[in-house]
Amino acid sequence: MQLTARRGSRRFRPRHPIAHLVLCLGAIFMVGPFLWQLSTSLQTFGESVSVPPTFLPHSPQWSNVTTVFSALPFGRELMNTTVMTIARTVGQVLFSSLAGFAFARMRFRGNAVLFAIFLSVTMVPYQVFLLPQYQIMQGLGLLNTLTALFLPGMFSAFGTFLMRQFFRQIPMEIEEAARIDGANILQIFWRIMLPMSAPGMIALGVLVIIWSWNDLLWPLVVNSDPRQMPVSAGLASLQGQYTTNFPVLMAGSLLASLPVIIVFIVFQRHLMSGIAFSGVKG
Repeated sequence: MQLTARRGSRRFRPRHPIAHLVLCLGAIFMVGPFLWQLSTSLQTFGESVSVPPTFLPHSPQWSNVTTVFSALPFGRELMNTTVMTIARTVGQVLFSSLAGFAFARMRFRGNAVLFAIFLSVTMVPYQVFLLPQYQIMQGLGLLNTLTALFLPGMFSAFGTFLMRQFFRQIPMEIEEAARIDGANILQIFWRIMLPMSAPGMIALGVLVIIWSWNDLLWPLVVNSDPRQMPVSAGLASLQGQYTTNFPVLMAGSLLASLPVIIVFIVFQRHLMSGIAFSGVKG
């Protein structure tokens, strides 16, 4: 047995350097843009547009960070982004869990057909919904308000699909045992199914956080007041028609991306396990 194991280890040993080389190259391609962003945020304007490009700044310009706060209501926009992200995340996790549980566990006529129609929404480009959603917000009198930023984003067909797939992995015997003990459908959902689907909810929550934090198109459509915009739309306003102060823009982008990077690093394991487990079977 030991001899076989040694032979096996020797057989696969030549592949290890190649695998490590491929992983290192992939890491460079992934981390490279963030390092370039950090370097540009500390450069002068001349260094940022120089040819050939300058990677390391000769004298780090820390004043670019303070310029972001003077050029934009950055603190207010960061707060708007936080409120929008939290509201969208809580809404999608709650409503998607309810809808996913209904499609996965409740038997009613037209379940499969209704779910197919519901899932077909994911095949429609997001831009198609912009005009109808804008008209709804206009009819409700919510234009240029913080509510308009998160209200349409609280519902998701993809989130419903993800939670439905996750609920279907839970053994039916657990639900049947709860029914024998006298639990009703709401008690089964709230006390049994919801705690057991925590990895799926965390995975959905992280995806919604990343999507909401980086959302740009909808805030630009529904809001024109700078104090009601998220930080993504605020940073877009730093791009001029003829010239752009790239160091200041990169400094603001770096500040805006730090929170979502931290969230992804903290919940990375839950995100991967939740998505992998929800896709085991249809």
